[in-house]
Amino acid sequence: MLLIVLAYLGGVLTILSPCILPVLPFVFSRASQPFMRSGLPLLAGMALTFAVVASLAAVGGGWVVAANQLGRGLALALMAAFALALLWPGLSERLTRPLVAMGSRLSDTAQTEDSPRIGSSVLLGVATGLLWAPCAGPILGLILTGAALEGANATSTLLLLAYAAGAATSMAAALLLGGKVFAALKRSLGFGEWVRRGLGAAMLAGVAAIALGLDTGVLAQLSTASTGGIEQKLVDRLKKPQAGDAMAMRGNSTMMMQGPAMAPADNGAMMAAGGAMRRAAAPTLPDEGLAPSLDGATHWLNSAPLTARDLRGKVVLVDFWTYSCINCLRTLPYVKAWAEKYRDQGLVVVGVHAPEFAFERDIGNVTKAMKDLGISYPVAVDNKYAIWRAFQNQYWPAHYFIDATGRIRHHHFGEGGYAESERVIQQLLQEAGTAQTAMGLTEVDATGVQLAASTDAMRSPETYLGYERAEHFVSTPPAVHDKATLYAGPTRPALNAWGLEGRWLVGPESATLSAPSGGIVYRFQARDLHLVLGPGADGKPVRFKVRIDGKPPGDAHGMDVAADGSGTVTSQRLYQLVRQPGDIAERTFSIEFLDPGVSAYAFTFG
Repeated sequence: MLLIVLAYLGGVLTILSPCILPVLPFVFSRASQPFMRSGLPLLAGMALTFAVVASLAAVGGGWVVAANQLGRGLALALMAAFALALLWPGLSERLTRPLVAMGSRLSDTAQTEDSPRIGSSVLLGVATGLLWAPCAGPILGLILTGAALEGANATSTLLLLAYAAGAATSMAAALLLGGKVFAALKRSLGFGEWVRRGLGAAMLAGVAAIALGLDTGVLAQLSTASTGGIEQKLVDRLKKPQAGDAMAMRGNSTMMMQGPAMAPADNGAMMAAGGAMRRAAAPTLPDEGLAPSLDGATHWLNSAPLTARDLRGKVVLVDFWTYSCINCLRTLPYVKAWAEKYRDQGLVVVGVHAPEFAFERDIGNVTKAMKDLGISYPVAVDNKYAIWRAFQNQYWPAHYFIDATGRIRHHHFGEGGYAESERVIQQLLQEAGTAQTAMGLTEVDATGVQLAASTDAMRSPETYLGYERAEHFVSTPPAVHDKATLYAGPTRPALNAWGLEGRWLVGPESATLSAPSGGIVYRFQARDLHLVLGPGADGKPVRFKVRIDGKPPGDAHGMDVAADGSGTVTSQRLYQLVRQPGDIAERTFSIEFLDPGVSAYAFTFG
C-alpha cells in the first residue's frame, strides 16, 4: 500500500517538473470546456495510455519501443494538425486537408461548448499519453526497474497507474483553475480568439519540443534537479528497503543498505582466552520464513542442480551476484573464504548469478568469469530471475543465511558487515549440531578490483551510459536514442558530468562506438574508476588510451591499463582503469578508443 501511495505522490510532483511543459498546452486546450465531459476524459485517456505503454516497455523488449515510436509519430502528427486548427482553421484546412480535417473534426467535436463529445476528448488523451515522457525521478525509476525485473504482473501496472493518476490529479487541479481564468478572460476582455491562437502556438511549440527530444533531454535533466530531491525524501520517508519489493539496484547509497545488525553487544562479544576464542550468549536470530527452492535456475555450474532435499541438514549461504558488479566483486574474497573454511563443517555456499546486462546471460561469459575469479562453489544461473523473484530479492549483492531446517535466519544487502555475517554462519552451524566450529573471524587480503572501496574520498556514483538509466550526460547534441550520432564532448565538465566524443549509437543499456575513433570524458572523484566494456560483435580486440587531466595516468593506472595509458578491450567485463595513490581530488578522466565497435555500459567507483 505504501508503494502505491509513493507512486501516486511521485506522479503529483510531475507537474512541478520542466519536462511536463510540452504536454501542458494539450491539457490547457480543454480549459474552456466542461471538465467532466472534456478535461476529465482527456486526462483519463492520457493516464491510461501512459500506464499501458510504460508497462509494456518495461517488460516487452525492443518491439514495444518500436511500436511506441510509431505511435508517438502518429500522435505528433495528430497534435500538430490540432494545433494548426486552433491557429488558422481555414489555412490549415486548405494546405493539409486530410490530416487537418481530422484535427479540425476532433477540435470541433471536443470543443463544442454545448455538448462536448467524451470520445473525442479520450482520443486526444490517448494521443497525449503516447507523447508523454514523464521525468524519471527516483520514484518512477524504482517502479520501472521493478517492472523490468519482475516481468509482466498486475502490481507493476497498478503502480504505473497510480503514478499516472497522481500526474492527472495535479494537472486536473491546474486545469480547473486554468478553466476559471480562461473563462474570466473571455467574459471580461473578449479576446477568446487570441487565447485560442495562443494555445495553438503553445501546442505547436510542445510538438516541436517532443519531436526534438527536449522532453527526454534538456527538460528531463532540469526536472531531475527540480524534483529529484523531493522524490528521494518521499522514498526515504515512506519506503524503507524491504526484501519484498523486488526493485533491483546496485552501486549507490540505496544498494549499500544493510540488513538487521546481528553483532552482539559488548558484553556478548567474542573474547580471547589463551589464544582460543569463545562466545558468550549469542543473539537470537529471527525466523524469516521458509527458504524458496532453487528450481528456477536455467543452468548450474560447478555442480548438478541442488534441490531442497539435497540441502536439508546443511547451513546454506545464498549469494546473489553478477560478474560485472563491482560491489559483488568486492564481497567475493569473503564468500570464497567462508566456503572453504566451513565446507567440512556443514556450510554450502550457492551463488545465484542474476544478470544485469545482456552479455551476462551468456553461459560462456559466466563460466570464464568464474574461472578468472576462482569460484569453485556451486552457482545457479538465474537468467529468467525465477530465483530472484522467489526470494523477493532487490539487491546485488545480497546474502541469505539458511539454517539446517531450511529456514531463512538472516540476510545482508550490499558490501560490509563481514564479521557479523560470519558470526551468523558460526551460530547456525552450532545450532545444526556441528561438533567443532571454527570461531575465529576471517581476514582476507584482497587486491585489484576486489579491494574494499575508499568511501571517505568517493563522491562519484555509479553511472550508466545506456539511455534507460543515463544521467548527467552533457555532450552536444543531447543523447539520440538508437541512432548513430556525431557527438562533441564537454570541455570543462562539472563533477559527475560525462559525455561522448565521436560517432556513437546510444542504446537502452550501452553506448556503442560506430566509427574508428571516439572517446568518453568523465569528471570524477574517487580512488578507483571502473568501466564495464565489451568488444564489437565480431569479438575483435579494441585498443584504447586513458588520460587523467589530459596526461598518461602513470602511478594512477588501474590493473587493466599500463602506465602510459594504453590498454585493450578483449572481453565483456568490468575494467579497472584508474587507481589513484595518495590524496584524492576531482580529476577529469578520458578514454580514447582507437578501433570501432566497443560498447560501454557503466562507470563504477571505489
